[in-house]
Amino acid sequence: MSILSVSSVSKSFEHIQALKDIRFSMEEGEIVALLGPSGCGKSTLLAIIAGLEHPDRGTVTWNGMDLVDTPPHLRDFGLMFQDFALFPHMNVYANIAFGLKMAHLATDQLSQRVHEMLSLVGMPDSSRRDVNTLSGGEQQRIALARSLAPHPRLLMLDEPLGSLDRNLRERLVVDLQDILHRMHQTAIYVTHDQEEAFTIADRIILMNAGQIEQIGTPQEIYRDPASVFVSRFLEMTNLIPAVIYHREIPVAATPLGDFPVGPSTPGDATLLIRPDMARLDGQGPIILKGVSDSISFRGSQQKITLIVDHFTLVFEFPSLIQLPSPGTPVTISLDPATAIKVFPKY
Repeated sequence: MSILSVSSVSKSFEHIQALKDIRFSMEEGEIVALLGPSGCGKSTLLAIIAGLEHPDRGTVTWNGMDLVDTPPHLRDFGLMFQDFALFPHMNVYANIAFGLKMAHLATDQLSQRVHEMLSLVGMPDSSRRDVNTLSGGEQQRIALARSLAPHPRLLMLDEPLGSLDRNLRERLVVDLQDILHRMHQTAIYVTHDQEEAFTIADRIILMNAGQIEQIGTPQEIYRDPASVFVSRFLEMTNLIPAVIYHREIPVAATPLGDFPVGPSTPGDATLLIRPDMARLDGQGPIILKGVSDSISFRGSQQKITLIVDHFTLVFEFPSLIQLPSPGTPVTISLDPATAIKVFPKY
């Protein structure tokens, strides 16, 4: 049963519509990521759920109760931001205890809870440390401990790792997911980083220009993007104009040739060639011939850029595969069942 429900929420600031008819729900213990580019409305949506902004239309309910008249401090929601907002004049213990003291928790219970949180975030012996001596990763852990200590019904995290370097973010987001799941903590995680969202979220809400483009698990969104925008956001940029027509089977006519496709509506369309589903063996239902333009090494993966009939296409391969050097002819083979997706023209 849904615990948080956002229904038909819209919000404008002067002549700019920040949110348009937002609808989704969450289950207890679920981690949902609000993912999208800067300015897409994710932080505005978070502020409305927290009660820091009021929607122009629509409702936010918790366990079926409308929160419109509930002020932020009575919603029992926790917030964690990018800058951590630790109190510099308090040590680690006092920072974590702050919210518990506001709730008038007994001293022995407060101390027990602080030490439980420190153990949970992997810093059990840090209670007396000056927060100004903590590294960025340690500050993030203490900020999380402080947010979790009062048992919030919902924890909202707004770009919490944004100020950290990439290697540290990659380590901490895994730890963060583990901590939230062990706590069975219902959480909304705002980010513009798809890798963070894929790592931490049970479900992703991908937003664009104040609207929801797609909702699904990380696997569903990656394997089956719902629109051209989603494809581009996920760096799947092999998008070709096409016209769908039916013979014995649906076919997409493109400047690169005809491609067999699945059930599709006849007419103008956009064809996606997935970058991760190509082969170099020259064996397959679809063959593309081009010239290698560049190679980019990405650790466990590498990308090759091909020029195919004046189109620039990018494909991904494991780093152990020897790719043709720039300027070399390349033959790519594709299976339409896995490598091709059709979008209506937009």
